[in-house]
Amino acid sequence: MTKKKQLRLKQEAERKALLEDIERIRQAHATALAHLESTTDPDLIDSYIYELNAVQVRYKFLLKRAKEQNLTNLIMRRSS
Repeated sequence: MTKKKQLRLKQEAERKALLEDIERIRQAHATALAHLESTTDPDLIDSYIYELNAVQVRYKFLLKRAKEQNLTNLIMRRSS
């Protein structure tokens, strides 16, 4: 296998992993939001708020990386 092909395969694997990470983060956000909306315990509310904030920061980071790799169109299509 040529070095160009190896590089292309590596880049494709990284793109796929990034898109999968973004999807996992979306699911984590939905789960944390559902937990927050269904609890009344003050300690758990605080916990889910921190969890949501962490997920949002991670999501922002991943979107920035996706934008750098010109993957924003793929992300928009997946979310539809």
